[in-house]
Amino acid sequence: MADRAFTVLDLIDLDLKEHNSLNLRCIGGRKGLGRPIDIPDLNRPMGAIMGFFEDFAYQRIQLFGRGETAFLRRLESEGNKNTIKEMFGYPMPCCIFTHNHCPHKDFFQIAENAQCPILQTDLGSADFSARIMRILSRIFSPRQIVHGVLVEVYGLGILIQGDSGVGKSETALELIHHGHRLVADDVVEINCIYGNTLMGTGANRIIGHHMEIRGPGIINITHLFGVRAIRDRKEIQLVVELEEWDSSKNYDRLGAEDHTVELLGVNVPKLTIPVKPGRNIPIIIETAAMNERLKSMGYHAAREFNKNILKWIESDTSRSVFFGHDDVI
Repeated sequence: MADRAFTVLDLIDLDLKEHNSLNLRCIGGRKGLGRPIDIPDLNRPMGAIMGFFEDFAYQRIQLFGRGETAFLRRLESEGNKNTIKEMFGYPMPCCIFTHNHCPHKDFFQIAENAQCPILQTDLGSADFSARIMRILSRIFSPRQIVHGVLVEVYGLGILIQGDSGVGKSETALELIHHGHRLVADDVVEINCIYGNTLMGTGANRIIGHHMEIRGPGIINITHLFGVRAIRDRKEIQLVVELEEWDSSKNYDRLGAEDHTVELLGVNVPKLTIPVKPGRNIPIIIETAAMNERLKSMGYHAAREFNKNILKWIESDTSRSVFFGHDDVI
Protein backbone atom coordinates (compact mmCIF):
# COMPACT_ATOMS: atom_id res chain seq x y z
CA MET A 1 0.00 0.00 0.00
CA ALA A 2 1.24 3.47 -0.80
CA ASP A 3 2.46 5.67 2.10
CA ARG A 4 -0.23 8.27 1.33
CA ALA A 5 -3.46 8.33 -0.66
CA PHE A 6 -2.71 7.76 -4.35
CA THR A 7 -5.21 9.70 -6.42
CA VAL A 8 -6.36 9.75 -10.03
CA LEU A 9 -4.46 13.02 -10.49
CA ASP A 10 -1.30 11.29 -9.24
CA LEU A 11 -1.83 8.60 -11.87
CA ILE A 12 -2.07 11.20 -14.65
CA ASP A 13 0.96 13.12 -13.35
CA LEU A 14 3.29 10.10 -13.18
CA ASP A 15 6.53 10.85 -15.03
CA LEU A 16 6.62 7.75 -17.21
CA LYS A 17 8.65 7.25 -20.36
CA GLU A 18 8.94 4.85 -23.28
CA HIS A 19 7.46 1.42 -22.59
CA ASN A 20 5.92 2.59 -19.28
CA SER A 21 4.05 5.61 -20.63
CA LEU A 22 0.27 5.46 -20.16
CA ASN A 23 -0.55 8.45 -22.41
CA LEU A 24 -3.45 9.41 -20.14
CA ARG A 25 -5.46 12.62 -20.41
CA CYS A 26 -8.59 13.74 -18.60
CA ILE A 27 -11.59 14.38 -20.87
CA GLY A 28 -14.29 14.75 -18.23
CA GLY A 29 -15.17 14.76 -14.53
CA ARG A 30 -12.21 16.91 -13.53
CA LYS A 31 -13.75 17.71 -10.16
CA GLY A 32 -13.16 14.10 -9.14
CA LEU A 33 -9.43 13.97 -9.90
CA GLY A 34 -8.75 13.87 -6.18
CA ARG A 35 -10.49 10.49 -5.84
CA PRO A 36 -8.20 7.91 -4.25
CA ILE A 37 -7.12 4.70 -5.95
CA ASP A 38 -7.06 2.09 -3.20
CA ILE A 39 -6.76 -1.16 -5.15
CA PRO A 40 -3.98 -1.80 -7.70
CA ASP A 41 -6.22 -3.64 -10.13
CA LEU A 42 -8.56 -3.10 -13.10
CA ASN A 43 -12.16 -4.04 -13.85
CA ARG A 44 -13.83 -4.44 -17.24
CA PRO A 45 -17.39 -3.24 -16.46
CA MET A 46 -19.27 -5.03 -19.24
CA GLY A 47 -21.54 -6.72 -16.68
CA ALA A 48 -22.34 -3.38 -15.03
CA ILE A 49 -23.29 -1.57 -18.24
CA MET A 50 -25.51 -4.54 -19.08
CA GLY A 51 -27.31 -4.03 -15.78
CA PHE A 52 -25.69 -6.82 -13.77
CA PHE A 53 -24.27 -5.28 -10.58
CA GLU A 54 -23.80 -8.36 -8.42
CA ASP A 55 -20.12 -8.52 -7.38
CA PHE A 56 -19.43 -5.28 -9.26
CA ALA A 57 -15.79 -4.42 -8.49
CA TYR A 58 -16.44 -0.68 -8.35
CA GLN A 59 -13.42 -0.08 -6.07
CA ARG A 60 -11.09 -0.72 -9.02
CA ILE A 61 -10.21 1.43 -12.01
CA GLN A 62 -12.88 0.81 -14.68
CA LEU A 63 -11.40 0.04 -18.10
CA PHE A 64 -13.53 0.52 -21.21
CA GLY A 65 -12.21 -1.23 -24.33
CA ARG A 66 -13.77 -1.71 -27.73
CA GLY A 67 -16.44 -4.10 -26.49
CA GLU A 68 -17.61 -1.89 -23.64
CA THR A 69 -17.58 1.23 -25.84
CA ALA A 70 -19.62 -0.51 -28.55
CA PHE A 71 -22.23 -1.53 -25.96
CA LEU A 72 -22.40 2.05 -24.69
CA ARG A 73 -23.23 3.18 -28.24
CA ARG A 74 -26.02 0.61 -28.33
CA LEU A 75 -27.43 1.97 -25.06
CA GLU A 76 -27.25 5.49 -26.51
CA SER A 77 -29.18 4.46 -29.63
CA GLU A 78 -31.84 2.87 -27.43
CA GLY A 79 -32.00 5.93 -25.17
CA ASN A 80 -31.19 3.79 -22.15
CA LYS A 81 -29.52 5.83 -19.40
CA ASN A 82 -30.65 3.84 -16.38
CA THR A 83 -27.78 1.35 -16.19
CA ILE A 84 -25.21 4.15 -16.64
CA LYS A 85 -26.82 6.19 -13.86
CA GLU A 86 -26.87 3.13 -11.62
CA MET A 87 -23.20 2.39 -12.38
CA PHE A 88 -22.15 5.93 -11.43
CA GLY A 89 -24.04 5.53 -8.19
CA TYR A 90 -21.02 3.49 -7.06
CA PRO A 91 -17.90 5.44 -5.94
CA MET A 92 -15.60 4.30 -8.74
CA PRO A 93 -12.09 5.83 -8.81
CA CYS A 94 -12.24 6.66 -12.53
CA CYS A 95 -13.17 5.36 -15.98
CA ILE A 96 -10.49 4.91 -18.65
CA PHE A 97 -11.25 4.56 -22.37
CA THR A 98 -8.60 2.88 -24.55
CA HIS A 99 -7.98 3.13 -28.32
CA ASN A 100 -8.79 6.86 -28.11
CA HIS A 101 -12.47 5.96 -27.77
CA CYS A 102 -14.83 8.56 -26.37
CA PRO A 103 -18.19 7.97 -24.64
CA HIS A 104 -21.41 9.70 -25.72
CA LYS A 105 -22.57 13.01 -24.24
CA ASP A 106 -25.08 11.43 -21.85
CA PHE A 107 -22.28 9.34 -20.35
CA PHE A 108 -20.22 12.53 -19.93
CA GLN A 109 -23.09 14.35 -18.26
CA ILE A 110 -23.80 11.56 -15.79
CA ALA A 111 -20.08 11.30 -14.98
CA GLU A 112 -19.87 15.08 -14.43
CA ASN A 113 -22.83 14.97 -12.06
CA ALA A 114 -21.20 12.11 -10.14
CA GLN A 115 -17.81 13.91 -10.25
CA CYS A 116 -16.13 10.77 -11.57
CA PRO A 117 -13.03 11.36 -13.76
CA ILE A 118 -13.13 10.14 -17.36
CA LEU A 119 -9.67 9.43 -18.81
CA GLN A 120 -8.56 8.51 -22.32
CA THR A 121 -5.50 6.82 -23.81
CA ASP A 122 -4.44 5.97 -27.33
CA LEU A 123 -3.07 2.60 -26.20
CA GLY A 124 -4.86 -0.67 -26.83
CA SER A 125 -6.58 -2.42 -23.94
CA ALA A 126 -4.05 -5.25 -23.61
CA ASP A 127 -1.01 -2.98 -23.82
CA PHE A 128 -2.49 -0.42 -21.44
CA SER A 129 -3.53 -3.11 -18.94
CA ALA A 130 -0.03 -4.59 -18.86
CA ARG A 131 1.57 -1.19 -18.34
CA ILE A 132 -0.73 0.12 -15.64
CA MET A 133 -0.65 -3.16 -13.71
CA ARG A 134 3.14 -3.06 -13.74
CA ILE A 135 3.11 0.54 -12.52
CA LEU A 136 0.44 0.05 -9.84
CA SER A 137 2.18 -3.05 -8.50
CA ARG A 138 5.29 -0.92 -7.94
CA ILE A 139 3.38 1.99 -6.38
CA PHE A 140 1.41 -0.20 -3.97
CA SER A 141 4.21 -2.66 -3.22
CA PRO A 142 5.61 -3.01 0.33
CA ARG A 143 8.70 -0.88 0.79
CA GLN A 144 11.60 -0.54 3.17
CA ILE A 145 14.44 1.95 3.58
CA VAL A 146 17.86 0.46 4.36
CA HIS A 147 21.35 1.87 4.86
CA GLY A 148 23.86 0.67 2.30
CA VAL A 149 25.11 0.93 -1.27
CA LEU A 150 23.42 -0.76 -4.21
CA VAL A 151 25.58 -1.61 -7.23
CA GLU A 152 25.24 -3.74 -10.32
CA VAL A 153 28.16 -6.13 -10.78
CA TYR A 154 28.19 -8.37 -13.85
CA GLY A 155 24.44 -7.89 -14.15
CA LEU A 156 23.81 -8.86 -10.51
CA GLY A 157 22.25 -6.38 -8.09
CA ILE A 158 24.38 -6.35 -4.92
CA LEU A 159 23.42 -4.51 -1.75
CA ILE A 160 26.56 -3.69 0.25
CA GLN A 161 25.90 -3.14 3.96
CA GLY A 162 27.98 -2.72 7.09
CA ASP A 163 28.77 -0.37 9.93
CA SER A 164 29.57 3.25 9.21
CA GLY A 165 33.17 3.72 8.14
CA VAL A 166 33.76 0.09 7.14
CA GLY A 167 34.33 1.11 3.50
CA LYS A 168 31.04 0.56 1.67
CA SER A 169 31.22 3.65 -0.53
CA GLU A 170 34.94 3.21 -1.22
CA THR A 171 34.32 -0.38 -2.27
CA ALA A 172 31.47 0.71 -4.55
CA LEU A 173 33.68 3.44 -6.05
CA GLU A 174 36.34 0.89 -6.93
CA LEU A 175 33.69 -1.35 -8.51
CA ILE A 176 32.48 1.59 -10.61
CA HIS A 177 36.08 2.23 -11.66
CA HIS A 178 36.16 -1.42 -12.84
CA GLY A 179 33.20 -0.74 -15.15
CA HIS A 180 30.26 -1.69 -12.91
CA ARG A 181 27.29 0.56 -12.16
CA LEU A 182 25.95 2.50 -9.19
CA VAL A 183 22.25 2.40 -8.34
CA ALA A 184 22.14 4.15 -4.95
CA ASP A 185 24.53 5.24 -2.23
CA ASP A 186 23.91 5.52 1.51
CA VAL A 187 20.09 5.20 1.53
CA VAL A 188 18.37 2.53 -0.57
CA GLU A 189 14.63 2.16 -1.02
CA ILE A 190 13.51 -1.44 -1.54
CA ASN A 191 10.17 -2.37 -3.11
CA CYS A 192 8.80 -5.91 -3.05
CA ILE A 193 7.10 -6.47 -6.41
CA TYR A 194 4.85 -9.46 -7.13
CA GLY A 195 5.66 -10.81 -3.66
CA ASN A 196 9.06 -12.25 -4.61
CA THR A 197 11.12 -9.59 -6.40
CA LEU A 198 13.07 -6.90 -4.54
CA MET A 199 13.73 -3.76 -6.57
CA GLY A 200 16.16 -1.22 -5.17
CA THR A 201 16.50 2.46 -6.03
CA GLY A 202 17.81 5.64 -4.47
CA ALA A 203 15.52 6.90 -1.71
CA ASN A 204 16.29 10.53 -2.50
CA ARG A 205 15.74 11.52 -6.14
CA ILE A 206 17.28 14.97 -5.56
CA ILE A 207 20.66 13.57 -4.54
CA GLY A 208 20.63 11.23 -7.51
CA HIS A 209 23.82 9.31 -8.25
CA HIS A 210 26.11 11.15 -5.84
CA MET A 211 28.47 9.48 -3.40
CA GLU A 212 30.07 10.61 -0.16
CA ILE A 213 33.74 9.62 -0.01
CA ARG A 214 35.77 10.51 3.06
CA GLY A 215 38.45 12.83 1.75
CA PRO A 216 37.14 14.14 -1.59
CA GLY A 217 33.65 14.61 -0.11
CA ILE A 218 30.55 14.52 -2.33
CA ILE A 219 31.21 13.37 -5.90
CA ASN A 220 28.89 13.07 -8.89
CA ILE A 221 29.29 9.62 -10.45
CA THR A 222 27.46 10.61 -13.65
CA HIS A 223 29.81 13.54 -14.31
CA LEU A 224 32.95 11.61 -13.40
CA PHE A 225 32.28 8.27 -15.12
CA GLY A 226 29.42 9.01 -17.53
CA VAL A 227 25.93 7.58 -17.83
CA ARG A 228 27.34 4.08 -18.39
CA ALA A 229 28.26 4.00 -14.69
CA ILE A 230 24.74 4.45 -13.32
CA ARG A 231 21.26 2.99 -13.45
CA ASP A 232 18.04 4.00 -11.71
CA ARG A 233 16.71 0.66 -10.50
CA LYS A 234 18.00 -2.86 -10.04
CA GLU A 235 16.75 -6.10 -8.54
CA ILE A 236 18.58 -7.01 -5.32
CA GLN A 237 19.97 -10.50 -5.81
CA LEU A 238 22.80 -10.62 -3.26
CA VAL A 239 23.50 -8.90 0.06
CA VAL A 240 27.15 -8.41 1.05
CA GLU A 241 27.82 -7.57 4.68
CA LEU A 242 31.19 -5.92 5.33
CA GLU A 243 32.51 -6.22 8.87
CA GLU A 244 35.80 -5.54 10.61
CA TRP A 245 38.00 -8.63 10.85
CA ASP A 246 37.57 -10.39 14.20
CA SER A 247 40.44 -12.78 14.91
CA SER A 248 38.37 -14.59 17.55
CA LYS A 249 35.59 -15.38 15.07
CA ASN A 250 35.51 -18.49 12.90
CA TYR A 251 34.71 -17.52 9.33
CA ASP A 252 33.30 -19.91 6.74
CA ARG A 253 36.25 -20.77 4.49
CA LEU A 254 34.51 -23.24 2.15
CA GLY A 255 31.15 -21.62 1.49
CA ALA A 256 29.37 -24.96 1.36
CA GLU A 257 26.40 -23.59 3.30
CA ASP A 258 24.20 -20.91 1.76
CA HIS A 259 23.20 -18.03 4.03
CA THR A 260 20.24 -15.74 3.45
CA VAL A 261 18.75 -12.55 4.88
CA GLU A 262 15.05 -11.69 4.85
CA LEU A 263 13.97 -8.40 3.29
CA LEU A 264 10.23 -7.67 3.07
CA GLY A 265 9.50 -11.38 3.41
CA VAL A 266 11.89 -12.42 0.63
CA ASN A 267 15.02 -14.46 1.37
CA VAL A 268 18.08 -13.06 -0.41
CA PRO A 269 21.50 -14.79 -0.54
CA LYS A 270 23.91 -13.16 1.91
CA LEU A 271 27.69 -13.14 2.05
CA THR A 272 29.72 -11.82 4.98
CA ILE A 273 33.15 -10.46 4.07
CA PRO A 274 35.62 -9.61 6.85
CA VAL A 275 37.59 -6.45 6.13
CA LYS A 276 41.22 -5.92 7.09
CA PRO A 277 44.28 -4.26 5.50
CA GLY A 278 45.54 -6.14 2.46
CA ARG A 279 42.21 -7.64 1.43
CA ASN A 280 40.95 -6.52 -1.98
CA ILE A 281 37.24 -6.28 -1.21
CA PRO A 282 36.10 -5.16 -4.72
CA ILE A 283 37.82 -8.19 -6.30
CA ILE A 284 36.17 -10.47 -3.74
CA ILE A 285 32.75 -8.97 -4.51
CA GLU A 286 33.31 -9.39 -8.26
CA THR A 287 34.22 -13.03 -7.66
CA ALA A 288 31.18 -13.48 -5.41
CA ALA A 289 28.94 -12.04 -8.15
CA MET A 290 30.27 -14.47 -10.75
CA ASN A 291 30.00 -17.34 -8.28
CA GLU A 292 26.38 -16.39 -7.50
CA ARG A 293 25.58 -16.42 -11.21
CA LEU A 294 27.05 -19.91 -11.45
CA LYS A 295 24.86 -21.00 -8.53
CA SER A 296 21.79 -19.66 -10.32
CA MET A 297 22.76 -21.85 -13.30
CA GLY A 298 23.02 -24.93 -11.09
CA TYR A 299 26.76 -25.10 -10.36
CA HIS A 300 27.84 -24.84 -6.72
CA ALA A 301 31.65 -24.81 -6.54
CA ALA A 302 31.95 -25.52 -2.80
CA ARG A 303 29.55 -28.47 -2.92
CA GLU A 304 31.29 -29.82 -6.00
CA PHE A 305 34.60 -29.53 -4.17
CA ASN A 306 33.21 -31.43 -1.15
CA LYS A 307 31.79 -34.10 -3.43
CA ASN A 308 35.15 -34.61 -5.15
CA ILE A 309 36.96 -34.77 -1.79
CA LEU A 310 34.54 -37.43 -0.55
CA LYS A 311 35.05 -39.45 -3.73
CA TRP A 312 38.80 -39.23 -3.29
CA ILE A 313 38.62 -40.28 0.38
CA GLU A 314 36.30 -43.18 -0.40
CA SER A 315 38.47 -44.44 -3.24
CA ASP A 316 41.68 -44.13 -1.19
CA THR A 317 40.12 -45.91 1.78
CA SER A 318 38.79 -48.73 -0.36
CA ARG A 319 42.26 -49.32 -1.84
CA SER A 320 43.81 -49.43 1.64
CA VAL A 321 41.23 -51.95 2.81
CA PHE A 322 41.72 -54.05 -0.31
CA PHE A 323 45.54 -54.15 -0.22
CA GLY A 324 45.51 -54.68 3.57
CA HIS A 325 44.09 -58.24 3.28
CA ASP A 326 46.56 -61.08 3.87
CA ASP A 327 45.37 -63.09 0.87
CA VAL A 328 46.31 -60.36 -1.58
CA ILE A 329 49.13 -61.54 -3.88
